[in-house]
Amino acid sequence: MKTVLRFFFQLLYHQFAFTYDLVAATVSLGRWKDWVISILPFIEGPRVLEIGFGPGHLQRILLSRGLIAVGIDESRQMTRLAKYNLRKRQTSAVQSVSGFQRQTTTQSQAGYTQINLTRGLAQHLPFPDQSFDTIVATFPAEYITASETLNEVRRCLSDGGKFIVLPVAIQIGRGLLDRAMAWLFRVTHQSPVDPIEMVRDKLREPFVKAGFEVEIRELQVKSSLLLVIIALPRPG
Repeated sequence: MKTVLRFFFQLLYHQFAFTYDLVAATVSLGRWKDWVISILPFIEGPRVLEIGFGPGHLQRILLSRGLIAVGIDESRQMTRLAKYNLRKRQTSAVQSVSGFQRQTTTQSQAGYTQINLTRGLAQHLPFPDQSFDTIVATFPAEYITASETLNEVRRCLSDGGKFIVLPVAIQIGRGLLDRAMAWLFRVTHQSPVDPIEMVRDKLREPFVKAGFEVEIRELQVKSSLLLVIIALPRPG
């Protein structure tokens, strides 16, 4: 099952990226975008990096708030889709991030577009030290807790900066559709089956090992329980 699901999500995020919004909205009963934007109150500072920006919905909101929003994603198809979505809906000028740009040798990594999206890996962030006040990721894959990723996040955060991760949503509604979606999320391993306290401990562990102070917040959004990780690098 895990192999099949991994292949499915690989296709969804790459070859079938154009269906991503439809699939996400369907399986979440239309709550996906509400889940994603729920992390906005935790974002601080003007310089924000989003790891795994997907179709670009959070990027659009960050830019609309006048923030210096930068995004990095491995998927060529998702990058193309997000650029299209942002260009279509962009209503204001985007702030420059030329100070963050690094020279690279391949076309896919050659700096930013005018909407500040670039392709790359979270394990090798192409940004200088202390570039961002907040780094955020919503519903990322397993790479987000890799030691290489967490080390890169620490390096790129400014003093006092924070790493915000929304890893999981748990359906808690009692309606028929809610229960059906809760069952689907469990059998596809998109929602944990362990008790909440055990889930919190599992989520916290890799961040603590990587040198972060960790707080996990619980949010209720439209009959769903979201667990939000707030990680701050420990001094020294």
